[in-house]
Amino acid sequence: MFSHYARHSARVVKATAPVIAATTTLYIYQDSLLVPTVAHAKEAGVDLGKVREAILGVIETDAEKRSDSSSMAGTFIRLSWHCSGTYDASTGVGGCNGGRQRFNPEASFGNNAGLNVARDALEPVKAKFPELSYADLYTYAGVVAVEEAGGPKIPFRTGRFDAESGETSPQTDVLPNADMGSRVHTTNHVRDVFYRMGFSDQEIVALLGAHAMGRCYPDRSGFWGPWTNSETTFSNEYFRLLLEERWSPKLTHNGKPWTGPDQYEDASGQLMMLPSDIVLISDPDFKKWVEVYAKDSDRFYSDFAKAFSKLLELGVPFPIVKPWYQFW
Repeated sequence: MFSHYARHSARVVKATAPVIAATTTLYIYQDSLLVPTVAHAKEAGVDLGKVREAILGVIETDAEKRSDSSSMAGTFIRLSWHCSGTYDASTGVGGCNGGRQRFNPEASFGNNAGLNVARDALEPVKAKFPELSYADLYTYAGVVAVEEAGGPKIPFRTGRFDAESGETSPQTDVLPNADMGSRVHTTNHVRDVFYRMGFSDQEIVALLGAHAMGRCYPDRSGFWGPWTNSETTFSNEYFRLLLEERWSPKLTHNGKPWTGPDQYEDASGQLMMLPSDIVLISDPDFKKWVEVYAKDSDRFYSDFAKAFSKLLELGVPFPIVKPWYQFW
């Protein structure tokens, strides 16, 4: 289907195109506010198989306009990640429930720079499937991007609601920064951010494996370049490169002094790592998982699928389904 976006049918388990039934608006407490679980009544079901094809159509159309080997897929993964990654397990604030990245303050977070491109690209999909919430659309776009690039099947369910404003968003940028000025501070920062959401060291490393896809753009994050040579393919290549390449501070770019933020590059100067990537091999508790995933792609796929699904569901008040034997 794609000329610029790899799809690996041997790896991907195709979605069975579930149809989500109509729901009734319920009210629950979240972020200390009484909010509707669905902002607008859903009078019709949504076929996720058709939504998937619409998302893939956006990726393909966008790829045809690009002159390099990049893809919107990596940006969709970042969108779903950053929409969900504001969650605070201790307070219940944040997460993609509400789809509040559409509004300030989240829309203007420095770590969300450039994600308006992904949100705008998904507007035609939202228009075609108005019964699907923005929150479900943003998270599902990341799921589709991973799976169609050869990644694992990601457990996914709909049920996120759309808030009407960013009033209940975290009021400051709580997403992970790429550099905190020193390796010690950056290592501590990575742990602080992910621990706040309820992740372990193993889950942190697994989630950062998504850097196998996509690249950094100077006009968005300030950083430049892809992490791997196959930025449209989901794989464990990120971990192998971390261990096997020699990563040096980037000093020049296209023959001129590098004036962007501190980052690392391989010997060719064509691949990059962020300071927050390098801590994965400088910290022994992180590095042991890098070594596991570099050798065992199946283990990485399995652990990533679990951690990514967990990330996308943070703060979402899904109904608790009791075992049949607890019904009486």
